[in-house]
Amino acid sequence: MALPKITLLLTQENDNELLNSAEEICTILSTKFGLKQVTVRLASAAIERLLNVNNDSSESAVWVLLGPKNLQLQSVLEQEACVPVYCAADRCNSPATIALELAKWCSLASNQVREKVKLAVSQMKQKRLVDDAQLHTKSRCYIQAIEDSYDNRLQTTGDDIQGDGLPTRLRGKVRDRYQGMSKLALVTTDRQSGFDRMLALVPFKGAVLNLTSSFWFDRTKHIIPNHLLAVPHPNVSIVKKCKPFPIEFVVRSYLTGSTSTSIWKNYQNGVRNYCGHELPEGLTKNEKLWKNLLTPTTKEEDHDRPISPQDIVSEGWMTQDELDVCSKAALQVFALGQEIAAKRGLILVDTKYEFGRDEETGEILLIDEVHTPDSSRYWLASTYKERMAEGKEPDNIDKEFLRLWFRDNCDPYNDEMLPAAPRDLVIELARRYITLYEMITWNDFDFQGSGDEKAIAEAIISEL
Repeated sequence: MALPKITLLLTQENDNELLNSAEEICTILSTKFGLKQVTVRLASAAIERLLNVNNDSSESAVWVLLGPKNLQLQSVLEQEACVPVYCAADRCNSPATIALELAKWCSLASNQVREKVKLAVSQMKQKRLVDDAQLHTKSRCYIQAIEDSYDNRLQTTGDDIQGDGLPTRLRGKVRDRYQGMSKLALVTTDRQSGFDRMLALVPFKGAVLNLTSSFWFDRTKHIIPNHLLAVPHPNVSIVKKCKPFPIEFVVRSYLTGSTSTSIWKNYQNGVRNYCGHELPEGLTKNEKLWKNLLTPTTKEEDHDRPISPQDIVSEGWMTQDELDVCSKAALQVFALGQEIAAKRGLILVDTKYEFGRDEETGEILLIDEVHTPDSSRYWLASTYKERMAEGKEPDNIDKEFLRLWFRDNCDPYNDEMLPAAPRDLVIELARRYITLYEMITWNDFDFQGSGDEKAIAEAIISEL
């Protein structure tokens, strides 16, 4: 069935604003929905001529009244026209909304238009979810809580976690460990690392990472069991003792990345066999891959390196059975993550997983962190296709802007002392972490329960 012709009838002459709206509707219908047979006419033309134009035609058509309301014209057209009449004159809608309504009408005659309408509606929903989350975390009470934590130096550093019976602290870049007899306490701090340095203390970041992982551990436990036993404090996870495998299971769905081990940097440098995957010529940065790819890296003292599944076994990093269990779980957990992220207006672009054996039972468990803003890359789904078409980087909510500030203001790899990160940037980064947490989990962030290092010490002692 041929696509309907759409005629926009302007109810007011010599109105440049109305004419601009009509032209915008034409552009949207053509570029977004493939509806190119769109014309503009004056409703003040003789009504008999307008009626003859379409009533004598065998082609399907839709008429649209655009502009100030004209009840007499509307009544005549609705009664005597042989085509549907859509009155946009009595609606205070934007050109984009009017174009979408018209495309919905036309989708009755075309599966192709119907699919484009579905995409447009999905993008609107995704954008609404993002806008709501951003608006929520920009509320004054959120910004005030973040500013108070920063200005009063209330961030969780891990340095004031003290108490009788507290095990020895094993400090990491972001997460500290406390060993019990059969369990570990993992404390996720507010330390922000980059360039192998500590860059800043970001209020509430530790709680965001810990609670986000807890959310995903619960959502994925039917796929593979994990090490999480309890979350007695927003910054604390009590976990089973495990012996980690010396491999990071990186899963990627898009050709992107900036580090030396990333798929894009390798592709840009001419690599066409990456972690055992043959990459075709002609791919562009940030485009979606033909399937989710498992691209493991080794965990070595000097540097990590990409490695194929075959080499993982042949070099003795893992047995084939261990590799099979972890590979299958990584791909399944990632697929579920993508599905849930899409419902939140997000694209889960890539991530890393770690696995280990339970020291007591020998069972393979998912460990470390899952789908957090630090271990994963998220893009905004609503603008991805549009920005790709324009040759722009995808929209995201991440920490890269802070890294770029350090690159612009010092040599972060070689300078002995780094400048302090600007207050406004750190506060914005904290807000972004909280925004991602709320988008992913659909839970409001609880400021009251986070950051108290005395309460963290009590939680560790009570659990270990």
